[in-house]
Amino acid sequence: MENAGAAVAKAAQSLLAELAASRQGALTVLVICGRGANGGDGFVAARLLSEMGYLVRVALLGSITQLRGDAAMAAADWQGAIEVAGPDSLNPPVDLIIDAILGAGLKGTLSDDCATLISAINGSRRRVLSVDVPSGLDGTRGSIASTAVEALETVTFVRRKPGHLLLPGRLACGKVTVADIGMPESVVAEIDARTFGNEPDLWLRQFPHERVDQHKYDRGHAVVVAGAPENGGAARLGARAALRVGAGLVTLVAAPEAVPINACHLNAIMVRTYDGAFGLGKILADHRKNAVLIGPGLGVDDQSFELTLTSLRSNAAVVVDADAISWAALDTPRFFDGIKRSALRPVVLTPHEGEFSRLFPGLAGSKLERARAASALSGAIVVLKGPDTVIAEPAGRAAINHNAPPSLATAGSGDVLAGMITGLLAQGMPAFEAAASAVWMHGEAAKEFGRGLISEDLPEMLPRVLRRVDEAAAR
Repeated sequence: MENAGAAVAKAAQSLLAELAASRQGALTVLVICGRGANGGDGFVAARLLSEMGYLVRVALLGSITQLRGDAAMAAADWQGAIEVAGPDSLNPPVDLIIDAILGAGLKGTLSDDCATLISAINGSRRRVLSVDVPSGLDGTRGSIASTAVEALETVTFVRRKPGHLLLPGRLACGKVTVADIGMPESVVAEIDARTFGNEPDLWLRQFPHERVDQHKYDRGHAVVVAGAPENGGAARLGARAALRVGAGLVTLVAAPEAVPINACHLNAIMVRTYDGAFGLGKILADHRKNAVLIGPGLGVDDQSFELTLTSLRSNAAVVVDADAISWAALDTPRFFDGIKRSALRPVVLTPHEGEFSRLFPGLAGSKLERARAASALSGAIVVLKGPDTVIAEPAGRAAINHNAPPSLATAGSGDVLAGMITGLLAQGMPAFEAAASAVWMHGEAAKEFGRGLISEDLPEMLPRVLRRVDEAAAR
């Protein structure tokens, strides 16, 4: 608790330093404590900030007699007055509020007095530093009770919580700083964590890098299944992304009437015709075609489901996206059976929330919990898309992505992501790592381009992102 409180005091000092140049006299801090360990951290921070020369007030939500253990000891070490926490505590105005009310200790709903206090904190428009997790936020699920503190910065300890990354909780946290409080790595290892922030360290060792002795067939042959002529753009976006991310060859397969328009748009990507599910099966019988993307622009006709099942019966890794997911939702037992029959070949599902609800009706819980449950139920890697995309595998490992900029909310960006995953699978990357790395690079490519992004821009940014990935691997 001493180390945690010291980390909070250090973060508070940094925030106050930004104000010091424009203010005369001592800066003021209000530390609002709760009855648990989070409040104990607040008392320690208050004592240390007072020793640094700041004017510090402490308010407690609850009674001093309710404090136990280390929190009671920390309160006893505080030599100043302890006010009753409430809206009136915010007057006179202070330079910084430290929220040490609930942290990760939130269980269920907020009490009325706590909700009123949080609303007053947000209404004060003061800078707020939260301890561990903004009060009102469920650190495990990322959900918000009736209200939550809107922090400028959050100091957490040892590791981030899922609520720091999942929406809407992430929006309440502001900048998240992870402080080392002296917990041995052996303790962290004993936890056997199965949830990760989606960072390159998670998948970099499995990432396919270029070798001087490679030829194109060493880098895999991806197949993208196109739909009707008027819907071909989505498949072409996926195909270009698969090629850009490193697949050695990419073939777009289309019905005869769709071949001319696709051929007019593509150069490095080959175009081949197929005739229904039987024709697609013949193409995929070539074992060199080791990854297939089905769904973008596939259409909503009766043969879509059969084309998807044919892909699952092949020897290729399969990415199921868009229309293929919607049609699979009409017969989930056959679809899930098809996934499980392809146990030796990975399957990745890439639904957005609407597609997810159709394919997995009734699954409840946080986004992380639902993605995990869907992966276990289906037997596939599930990429539940959004600003906080979750990647989950049947064994329970999951990653939460947090680098996606708002510009990715544009038509076709999901088709590009599906193509990137397919291209990495074609290169032999394990499916969970392929999905996680593609999601991360997707966000980085969007940030590289900036405002005005359209989906066609994303593959063109990938060389810059791949260069950074290679540089990170070389370090």
